[in-house]
Amino acid sequence: MFKKRLLWQIYPSFLLIIAISVISVAWYGSQSLRKFHLNQVAEVLKIRAHLIEKQISANLVTQNFKEIDDFCKQIAITSSTRITVILPNGEVIADSDEIPSRMKNHADRPEFQDALRQGSGDSIRFSETIGKRMMYLAIPIKSAQSETSPNGGQDDKVIAVVRTSVPVTAIDEALKDIYKKLFWAGVIIAICAAAISLAISKKISRPVEQMTEVAKHFASGKLDMRLSIPNTAELADLAKALNEMARQLNDRIDTITQERSQIQAILSSMIEGVLAIDSAGHIVSINKAAADLLDIDTAKSNGMNIEEVVRNPQLQQYIKDTLEDKQTAEADCFVLNDSGRFLQLYGSSLTDNKGNNNGAVLVLHDVTRTRQLEEVRRDFVANVSHELKTPITSIKGFVETLQEGAINNTEEAKRFLNIIARHADRLNAIVDDLLSLSRLEEDSEKRRLSFEKTNIRPSLVSAIELSKVKADQKHIAVELLCDKEITVKINAALIEQAVINLVDNAVKYSPENSTIIVKAQKTANEVTISVIDQGCGIEQKHLSRIFERFYVVDKARSRKLGGTGLGLAIIKHISGVHGGFVTVESSIGQGSNFIIHLPTA
Repeated sequence: MFKKRLLWQIYPSFLLIIAISVISVAWYGSQSLRKFHLNQVAEVLKIRAHLIEKQISANLVTQNFKEIDDFCKQIAITSSTRITVILPNGEVIADSDEIPSRMKNHADRPEFQDALRQGSGDSIRFSETIGKRMMYLAIPIKSAQSETSPNGGQDDKVIAVVRTSVPVTAIDEALKDIYKKLFWAGVIIAICAAAISLAISKKISRPVEQMTEVAKHFASGKLDMRLSIPNTAELADLAKALNEMARQLNDRIDTITQERSQIQAILSSMIEGVLAIDSAGHIVSINKAAADLLDIDTAKSNGMNIEEVVRNPQLQQYIKDTLEDKQTAEADCFVLNDSGRFLQLYGSSLTDNKGNNNGAVLVLHDVTRTRQLEEVRRDFVANVSHELKTPITSIKGFVETLQEGAINNTEEAKRFLNIIARHADRLNAIVDDLLSLSRLEEDSEKRRLSFEKTNIRPSLVSAIELSKVKADQKHIAVELLCDKEITVKINAALIEQAVINLVDNAVKYSPENSTIIVKAQKTANEVTISVIDQGCGIEQKHLSRIFERFYVVDKARSRKLGGTGLGLAIIKHISGVHGGFVTVESSIGQGSNFIIHLPTA
């Protein structure tokens, strides 16, 4: 709705009062003036009628009507007044403007009837005889003879009625000039009064407008401004009250802002997510950690219902239970988003000073990593136990066989000891790989690894040389495709170990007389080391897990070839400590391509 300024609420009221006053005075004055003027004209007509009465009384007695008519026409020329003489029966016997015989009977004229009844009569009406609005005044002419009235008194007999009249237009013209003067006088008075009213309205509204402007500054947060104290007692009290209010608000806002900043700093720095909701389930506050955990937008979520933001029935039910129960509650929840998170929830209801429940606060702990580590630990323990148990069981079984007498059979004893040696070598390989992983993890966590920007070709040549013995046994050729100018920041020993593991794997799973290609390439963002074989390939369902510890595609074949299931895990970890990663491209019967990605920056 459009709001008007105070000035335009006060000033129109003044204008309305001025207009009503001027119009009322003008109307009353014009009416009084008109009435006064008409009364004056009526008095003049009455005086003229009495003068004519004296002149025609004798002719009326002798009934010399012709003489009366001529007199009326003559006297009308000098007096500008129409004169009519009417008998008591309404017959016109003389008229200054018309021939009496042609005129209608005037018995129905109101001024004539009033003259007979009251001794005088006047009216203003349109004259059909001359076609103008006229003012009429009539008086009776009585004879000197007396008659006895019914009540015993003497009454004079009315022998005629003399009527004088003038056109109303003449009166209107006279009044028109007076009205014009009155109008301009009223306009001047109204303008002066309007100007004075405007000045008064501004004087009244200006302090209020100034207070309004300062109050707007208060509303925008500029509480350091102060109002000047006006002269009006009421406005001065209001200005003082506003100034005091601004001072107190400024102090309280400073305190609240400081406390809010401290709370926001604490909440923002917390790794735990904090979520506050009201009793209706609307989000009141949420820190960045909680927004990240629940995968929601902080700016858009405030004020929205939690059910609209988080589509998780388990979390919604937990919040509902927390709102209904005043006790601290704890629960676990799985949030299904892009990465999937396990959350540990701690919730407590919020109450006001009367003990009424008005919301709840939830603390969210991300225990995804812990759950994953626990799962990895369980898998690792299970896998290590399984991998160690197999050779240990075999060693124990053959030792018991030897103890039971097989040692006396030289050939059998020798075969059993060779088997025990192979299983011991496998145990040793598993322990070595586990120690390698442990050292990698320890060194990367403690930052003991050193990296230098160096040419990568020597490390690849050395890795191929160390793998050549196994490759020659199967008549497999290992080719190197690497530009001599490729440099990257690496730990040469670790890269060499990773390439050795990849080439060894390629040799194990490649057919005899095949070729393995080791290729290094450099792009704008990374250096890639590829080991390409012509082996049996890997099914697609295994590609996402082959870098896990102890995960093997074909366990029987892996044990037969002496695999520990840790080689690819070591390669993945070596790539990780260099800030890179490892990928694989493979399909059944088409060979495999393992690629180490190293960042150039």
